[in-house]
Amino acid sequence: MTAKTQTLALKETADFNPEESEKKIGLAVFLGLAVGAILAFFVFLYAPLLRDYIYWIVPETKSFFVDQQADAARFSKELERVEKRLAAAQKKLSALQPKDNYLIVDTSGNRIFLMKDGQVLHQGTCSTGKYVLLKVSKKKQYVFKTPRGVFRVQQKQKRPVWYKPDWAFIEEALPIPPRDHPDRFEAGVLGNYALALGDGYLIHGTLYKRFLGQPVTHGCVRLDDETLEIVYQGMQTNGKVYIY
Repeated sequence: MTAKTQTLALKETADFNPEESEKKIGLAVFLGLAVGAILAFFVFLYAPLLRDYIYWIVPETKSFFVDQQADAARFSKELERVEKRLAAAQKKLSALQPKDNYLIVDTSGNRIFLMKDGQVLHQGTCSTGKYVLLKVSKKKQYVFKTPRGVFRVQQKQKRPVWYKPDWAFIEEALPIPPRDHPDRFEAGVLGNYALALGDGYLIHGTLYKRFLGQPVTHGCVRLDDETLEIVYQGMQTNGKVYIY
């Protein structure tokens, strides 16, 4: 760098004033904001006139925008009604949901769920009705299906004994004994626990665990030993059982 160039550089550095530069920048920002505010004011002031001018030039646009506004208003009202109905339905559903543990039995998938407040506490594989017809006569027949609906646990049993109904003897081509005959009672085939749902339907264990997950029962719900114990311990007498 020559002596002349150094002299010019020093002079330019000496002429630079930071305070003056900041003032200029601040003034530029202020002017920019002021111009923006003025433009926004005029747009706000003359927007209706501009809109009316567009309507005058292209009349179809007025009906279009009016229809759009009407549709938006109708949609908003309908959305509000739907939200109110949804809130009411959720409130009713919460009121219907049991406060204690409850069971859900899926007969199509052969699955059982122990529930609490809408949350799954335990789930397992089960076996339900096989939907087979046993016809004894024109007036008497049996359909081996698991009933669907809402039930309650009427009784909890430890080491249950199976009381064999008439169809158990008919299937084996055996004579039907009297109701209090010892042949009616068979121990050790229902597992360690049973939950009675009424009309002879039980949730119980099984000796034939290899068939779990398949529709093979005469209407009862069969469980493996682990799931059966969890269900037995988790359910209260009078607890709800939903079968679908």
